[in-house]
Amino acid sequence: MTSTELTATSNGASLFIPGPATPYQGDIARYWDGEARPVNLRLGDVDGLYHHHYGIGAVDHAALGDADDSESEKKLISELHRLESAQAEVLLGHLGDIVPDDTLVDAGCGRGGSMVMAHQRFGCKVEGVTLSAKQADFANRRATELRIQDHVRARVCNMLSMPFDTGQAAASWNNESSMYVDLHDLFAEHSRILRVGGRYVTITGCWNPRYGQPSKWVSQINAHFECNIHSRREYLRAMADNRLVPQAVIDLTPDTLPYWELRATSSLVTGIEEAFINSYRDGSFQYVLIAADRV
Repeated sequence: MTSTELTATSNGASLFIPGPATPYQGDIARYWDGEARPVNLRLGDVDGLYHHHYGIGAVDHAALGDADDSESEKKLISELHRLESAQAEVLLGHLGDIVPDDTLVDAGCGRGGSMVMAHQRFGCKVEGVTLSAKQADFANRRATELRIQDHVRARVCNMLSMPFDTGQAAASWNNESSMYVDLHDLFAEHSRILRVGGRYVTITGCWNPRYGQPSKWVSQINAHFECNIHSRREYLRAMADNRLVPQAVIDLTPDTLPYWELRATSSLVTGIEEAFINSYRDGSFQYVLIAADRV
């Protein structure tokens, strides 16, 4: 794969974009470069935080109002976005004690919503990586609009080979992005960039080993997003092999199901809602948070 120069900075300057390390990485970069789903963009328009993950928490039905309300769709979109931001807050709340001098790393940062929230919460530097030049450009432009470009930055690179010094990060995370890579390679890289005592957090969907094998619903999700969902057991094994010791393993499945049930009633459906709802209900798919310390 070759490298190119693309405009991916807020001032229009040319930025070196490394070519993907494998054909599959090229596929994923093209997928996210071309992604412009209303379910991501319209929700982000609510308050300028653009997420690429799902929501958790109880639906505030009072905020939705009546179904025949002319503003009902707008209210539904706002509620979905609130639940997605609540998910990011839960992840950030598991990063441990972070101070303004620290550096955080968002591996698979998307359009940067969680990075902005992390800086607003901790006042520290937040570095994001993504395979998508368009996502990095969007995130950096948004940081400039918020005048936090000196603290929040996205760059195009492979999360398996991040451009950070060994032990540079106080904490790092993957928020629904670990299904695109080999877990042993991923956790080896997080273990490298984290300082000893640093915290790694992931929120992810994973197939349940107790089900036996990935269900047809999990297979549909894989095909839809061109990803490879791992099992919960694989996460824990790969962490153990890479000096990441879990401090918390939390099943968020009951907390995310209301989000999906609400999303399925909106005009923003993408066709994958049924697979998520059915797999969560039959137990073949789980939504989990794992927080681990680097030892």
